[in-house]
Amino acid sequence: MVRFASRRTRQHAVLSEDFERELTREVLRTELLRVRALIMTGCVMMVLLTAIYLIDPSVVNRVWRGTEGLVEVYGLLGGFILFEVWVHTQIRKNLRLDRDLPVIRRYIGTLIETSLPTVILILQTRTMGASQALGFAVPLMYFIFVILSTLRLDFWLSAFTGFVAAAGLLSVALLYNAADEAGEPLIYFHAVRSIVILICGALAGAVGAQLRRQFAASIAAATARDRVTNLFGQHVSPQVVERLMAAGTSGGGDVRRVAVMFVDFRGFTAGAQSRTPQEVVDRLDGAFAVLVDVLDRHGGIVNKFLGDGFLALFGAPLEASDAAHRAVAAGREMLSAMDRINAQTSWPLRIGIGIHFGEVVAGNIGSPRRKEYTVIGDTVNFASRLEALNKEFGSQLLISATVREALGNDGDDAVALGEVEVRGYERKVAVFQLG
Repeated sequence: MVRFASRRTRQHAVLSEDFERELTREVLRTELLRVRALIMTGCVMMVLLTAIYLIDPSVVNRVWRGTEGLVEVYGLLGGFILFEVWVHTQIRKNLRLDRDLPVIRRYIGTLIETSLPTVILILQTRTMGASQALGFAVPLMYFIFVILSTLRLDFWLSAFTGFVAAAGLLSVALLYNAADEAGEPLIYFHAVRSIVILICGALAGAVGAQLRRQFAASIAAATARDRVTNLFGQHVSPQVVERLMAAGTSGGGDVRRVAVMFVDFRGFTAGAQSRTPQEVVDRLDGAFAVLVDVLDRHGGIVNKFLGDGFLALFGAPLEASDAAHRAVAAGREMLSAMDRINAQTSWPLRIGIGIHFGEVVAGNIGSPRRKEYTVIGDTVNFASRLEALNKEFGSQLLISATVREALGNDGDDAVALGEVEVRGYERKVAVFQLG
């Protein structure tokens, strides 16, 4: 249990840097959407003001007491749009540099943006009067900023947006002593409206925080899946990837008992000499696809491709108590599968398989920038030597004595080939052939 916990800790440490970087990029992308929406809103408001002025200039006189007030609003909107364009460029710059925006800059930007309706409201109050201005359309602009603050994916920024909007509206009401037609103050009315805006800011923050959690969960899953793919290759089945993500992969070396399988195509080089490179690739890809599919069904993985062959593992990185049985069953099915596809092609291929069962050191090995999951040990070397003996015996599937012992009654059809000399080993070893 302790080793499993430490392994998961190492895994999260490796993933955290990539996760944080991608989450930051996702947040900045949603920020870009928010800024674009604000720029578009500012442009639409300028177009609407222009249309109102052209269609019914009397409205301008009633609201702004002439074009001077309208020009001031134009200036505010133009400055706001330019400010948002600058913010947009800064976000894009940080995206290219994989760098987040400073927190203080976010809050200052929020204060500047959300104060726009307040400034416009003050201008209208001077021309229309407090009660009419506060009952007009400008206070509704606060909700645009509150709603779009959801795209910040930050609860406190959305809450701060709601606070600035509520404080701005209430301050204008208090400053200009807004009252109804009978002269009664409307402070309670505007206080309630400010509270509603404040609550909306908190709700927008809650929605944004939930979206951030969902983004984080998706990015974490994608980061873990990418890491598994980088370590084990794209030939790992989706089912194995999901199990690896759930179980975690060791960051260091673990001693495990695994079944190691080497597969090699016999006479492939000679057959390739009379064919085009594309024909060679197509034939090899087709054969690999069939064999890897067999491995997937039996819970094995291809650890690495070796030209016209590959190294497969059973029992690592996912533990399997019946690793030897799985490996032998996969080997038998591979031979049957090759017989079927050879009957349908003009270029039949013969494979040789060697399977050994024993202890290995399994883990992620390589440079800090690029690691690969692999297994190291005499078990791997012997499995390779065992596969090479197929040439000597004219066989296709050879297993070691440890595999034969692990099979028990399931290996009764194994044919003993006696004590055999193996290159690199001083003593002769027992070898068995399976059909």
